[in-house]
Amino acid sequence: MIISCRSAKSARDFAVVCEVRDVLARRAALARPPVSLAISDAAALGIAAIFSSRTPSGQVLERFHRTGRADSDELIEAARTEQGYASPEGHAALYCLIGWAQARIDRARAHVAS
Repeated sequence: MIISCRSAKSARDFAVVCEVRDVLARRAALARPPVSLAISDAAALGIAAIFSSRTPSGQVLERFHRTGRADSDELIEAARTEQGYASPEGHAALYCLIGWAQARIDRARAHVAS
């Protein structure tokens, strides 16, 4: 499924860090956080920018950062691959990017079902 951002501009690194911290804290405070509790489009693009590289997974993230669109399976797979090489903070940011993608998938499925 193709997912996309409504934001055309990515968040700067410091804003990404703050938003990841806040979303993770809010999710941790809930016993069963909803899928919709995710980072913003700008933060998703910012995370993609941070992890863009010449590797195959980094290229998926670079295309997503540049276009704001990606195949959800490819984006999630790329983020999971990058998690294997990331610092704990980077791992958390990529976890939030995966959560953002899953929220987009959930929203699209709900829209089709209605």
